[in-house]
Amino acid sequence: MPAFPEEEDGALVAKAKAGDNSEPLTITELSQALKRTVEDRFGFVRLRGELSGVKRAASGHLYCCLKDEGALLDGVMWKGGAARLGFVPEDGIEVIASGKLTTFPGRSKYQIVIERMEIAGEGALLALLEKNRQRFAAEGLFANNRELPFAPRVIGVVTSPTGAVIRDILHRLADRFPVHVLVWPVLVQGNGAAAQVAAAVRGFGAMEAGGAIPRPDLLIVARGGGSVEDLWAFNEEAVVRAIAASPIPVISAVGHETDTTLADFAADHRAPTPTAAAEMAVPVRRELAATLDDLAYRQRRCAIRPVTLGRERLEARVGRLPSLQQLLQTRTQRLDDLSERLRRGLLDRAGKGREQLGKARLVPTLLLRGFREAKGGLTGVRLTSALVTRPIAERSQRLVSLARVMEQLHPDRPLSRGYAMVLDANGQAITSAPAAAKEALLAIKFADGIVQTSPTTAASGAKRPAKPPVPKSGPEQSELF
Repeated sequence: MPAFPEEEDGALVAKAKAGDNSEPLTITELSQALKRTVEDRFGFVRLRGELSGVKRAASGHLYCCLKDEGALLDGVMWKGGAARLGFVPEDGIEVIASGKLTTFPGRSKYQIVIERMEIAGEGALLALLEKNRQRFAAEGLFANNRELPFAPRVIGVVTSPTGAVIRDILHRLADRFPVHVLVWPVLVQGNGAAAQVAAAVRGFGAMEAGGAIPRPDLLIVARGGGSVEDLWAFNEEAVVRAIAASPIPVISAVGHETDTTLADFAADHRAPTPTAAAEMAVPVRRELAATLDDLAYRQRRCAIRPVTLGRERLEARVGRLPSLQQLLQTRTQRLDDLSERLRRGLLDRAGKGREQLGKARLVPTLLLRGFREAKGGLTGVRLTSALVTRPIAERSQRLVSLARVMEQLHPDRPLSRGYAMVLDANGQAITSAPAAAKEALLAIKFADGIVQTSPTTAASGAKRPAKPPVPKSGPEQSELF
């Protein structure tokens, strides 16, 4: 008789007697039986082991092996769970994996379908941290050491918008040196935190200077304190590479003073706390004002010091100079001496002249001699008519030229060439249409007569008025010659 499989103690067995020609099981039936048995017996397990052979398929699924000193177990983590991992799985990392144990009939293997995986213990995390630190340092990602701007106009902050960190930073900046702050909200813990932090750092660096949103002069990547697991997002490779490649200087303020992350090594400067990062980013405005006041006071003293020293030297030299009376005493005495000598000299000269005049005699011969000498000087000068007629001829020629020019510029001269002159009732020339429109009666002067007309009606004919208007002019000009 054929043997039918039966369940005994959770195992599928075939009841067959020895020597019977029982019906055999198919491979698929046996595989399914084994799969049900394993899944029922080990519905959920939590394993600790070292990752080995980690690889991520194009579909997003994660395949690996968990091993210890004596055994090895295949593992698979589907796409959704792999995307939620808080770290990057690598060979050699000791992890704790939770999931369901099952079999893979296609290869006759049993494996664990991992639903959750975390690094096993702080020691393993620190070992991984040190391994990554050495690798990133060898690549030169920790070489940034740029100087921070002294007084940045805009500061970009990458942190959680709801935590106490951003409030501490804003409060400290407002106390020390108020600046414009741009906050890029990100997750700072858990799945997706590392990707958001890296995207924020790259986003600030990609902003253009002079755009609608000002580009920050300084970045602060901040987070509060926590365990190694809580801060692990700032140890991820994406965050480290984004900070190292940032064109803007970065201050890392992750955790407390005793916490250290790889972001601290990649940043240009590390602050022990977020508050300390704000203090490091800007100076104290009051201290700057006091420094400026001190420098201004020293500048004034430096400017006044030479004047004060010069005044002191001038007063000392003035004190050594003789007085005005002392300087004028010698000159006054010499002036008095010269005045006396001049007075005596004039008296002597007048006395001598009086004495000579008393001795001299006035005779006609002297007068006649002087007259002859004067007459001889006049004999050589001849008074000719050219001296009088030449100026008169020059002025006459100039007068004739002026008369010719006056004749050419006479206002009636163009009338002979067909032009006409418009006059008002008083005989004054009108030179514009608005002025002509205001007149009730106009007179048009031609070369041979004057015609009266109205601005709104045409002239009835060229009739000479009994008494044509005569242009007013000044007093009658007299003849030129």
